[in-house]
Amino acid sequence: MKLSRRIGRFRLDRLLLVALIVLGLLIAGRGWLAEHPEHDPWAPLNLNDPPGWATQRKLAALRSDPAECRAVLERSEVAFRALPPEGKGACRREDRTVLVDAPLAPTPPAATCAVGAALELWLRDVQAAAELNLQSRVARIEHFGTYSCRRLYGRDSGPWSEHATGNAIDIAAFVLDDGRRISVVGDWSGSGAEAVFLHQVRDRACSVFGTVLSPDYNSAHVDHLHFDQEARGFGVVCR
Repeated sequence: MKLSRRIGRFRLDRLLLVALIVLGLLIAGRGWLAEHPEHDPWAPLNLNDPPGWATQRKLAALRSDPAECRAVLERSEVAFRALPPEGKGACRREDRTVLVDAPLAPTPPAATCAVGAALELWLRDVQAAAELNLQSRVARIEHFGTYSCRRLYGRDSGPWSEHATGNAIDIAAFVLDDGRRISVVGDWSGSGAEAVFLHQVRDRACSVFGTVLSPDYNSAHVDHLHFDQEARGFGVVCR
């Protein structure tokens, strides 16, 4: 009887010790997440925080909540302009948001806010990659637009393109402060610093957009990088 009581007490003490260890880890983890909100899936997204484990999931969630997305831009002190809805049917654009200070040429286009939020983060990576590989900053980024009321690849039937609702943008070239122009069609397949730069900015886009397509995907993308925020659940398409 005494032995069984001792065994039972030992088991209870061990369970209490395990519970205390788990509680300590939870408290420590909560404190760590408070200091690193970029890893906390419950912390409000701020684009000024460094990218973290939770950043991409938070960006993806903005696609279905334009009001929250615009709150993120305000919280992050990103200048933007919200435009009224436009269009009809499958090409109705309820969410039209312009990043007014983005270095996009010929002009910053209207896209979904979720695309704009991802672009804001990606643009910072673009500058870092340009300085690293090309020893110059990017002055402007040439694009083919965000909106086109069409189905995928211009077909008469099948799924609608993300461009039909402005939930995508096509990037064609980068013009540097020193005047150099780095184009997808002209420099992607090269062996120099320009090609390295283009591949790096494609790879970095994969951490903030739901879909990233490049010349490596197919011939339809030989002259641009396609970015969109299609809802994909877990994971991204990065090619």
